[in-house]
Amino acid sequence: MESDDTKQNPIQPPPPPIQEPPSLSESLLIPTILAGVSGGGAGLLSKHRKAHPNIPFTYATNFAIVAACYCGVRELVRVTRKSEHNDLMNSAIGGLFSGALLGRLQGGHRGAFRYSIAFAALGTAYDYGSLRAKPMLEKVRNMDSITLPVWFPIQILDEEALAKKKAQEQKLFPRLNKEES
Repeated sequence: MESDDTKQNPIQPPPPPIQEPPSLSESLLIPTILAGVSGGGAGLLSKHRKAHPNIPFTYATNFAIVAACYCGVRELVRVTRKSEHNDLMNSAIGGLFSGALLGRLQGGHRGAFRYSIAFAALGTAYDYGSLRAKPMLEKVRNMDSITLPVWFPIQILDEEALAKKKAQEQKLFPRLNKEES
């Protein structure tokens, strides 16, 4: 016969292990920096840790969507205004419209205003920086040759130095050279 204690106290599984709450940088700072501009899932890391294991893919997808939206609207503004590619007003207007669109989807009217200002500022700053850096990059690309330091392990050899190196290798490794022939 079973006692009354076993009927009243069935065997219970052990309590789940106590998990430490995520740190401030793990739950707020890192996702905000990574996805704050993209507008998608700033709280994904803290809310859906087990349900959403591929977080870098999510961030990359959000960033690609935001970049495509911004660039598309900027080009639409450029075509509509019939302006040049390097006109910064295209970036500002494109940032306002794309930020308002994505912000409206993410955070309502307040989000639309905040995102439009942020996209306009960041997009225009990025385009300004790329316009300023373009002449420097062209200068580097148009250099005849890049001179490497003497101590650098990779060297660019001219024809004479290459022939001298092959002759030295043939002296050091005669068996290897016979196998190649």
